[in-house]
Amino acid sequence: MNKKWIALSLSAGLFALAGCQPQQAAQAPAPAEQAASTAAAAGGSFHGTDMRKEDIGGDFTMTDGDGKPFTLSSLKGKAVILAFGYTHCPDICPTELLTYSDALKQLGEQAKDVAVIFASVDPERDTPELIGKYVRQFNPAFIGLTVTGDQSLPIIKQQYRVVSAKAGQQSEQVYLVDHSAGTYLLDKEGEVAVFAPYGTTATQIADDLKILLK
Repeated sequence: MNKKWIALSLSAGLFALAGCQPQQAAQAPAPAEQAASTAAAAGGSFHGTDMRKEDIGGDFTMTDGDGKPFTLSSLKGKAVILAFGYTHCPDICPTELLTYSDALKQLGEQAKDVAVIFASVDPERDTPELIGKYVRQFNPAFIGLTVTGDQSLPIIKQQYRVVSAKAGQQSEQVYLVDHSAGTYLLDKEGEVAVFAPYGTTATQIADDLKILLK
């Protein structure tokens, strides 16, 4: 199946709908890029798109890897990396999760003040147990969430302008999911502050988190 990229126009940027097909992983920044990244962080400007004036986000409740309800607002006081994807994603999701893990390493002691949430857009296959085990392969502290019972994924997707759709379905359990690619960074009050598009480096994400943690 061909790669699918559908640009969704947002007032503050583009949120790509990415077919989960093999992509080239983002390369580590060159020394000059690292210097520019450090300067940007010191100046208080984000690498990603500033979303603080956008009507986007909000609290929600999903189910964590232990099968317990998990409310986003329970993380107030921490900066949050919030991404949507699914466990069967062959490339984009694991690439981004590795990037988040690297970003936390670059934060050092500040990493304790950051939470990483990976929310499934494929609850038919992503059980609480599966999503919990999946994210912990990348970092033991990562939080995997899915919807169960009367929890509404469509409402959550609407809150965060996320779109997803099955693609290349071969059977009830064999298919890919085209879904919005990119990462939201939430401030310590739980408000969406930054959108980091797919391909944003770990260094850039770490820089933007440092601004949010000030």
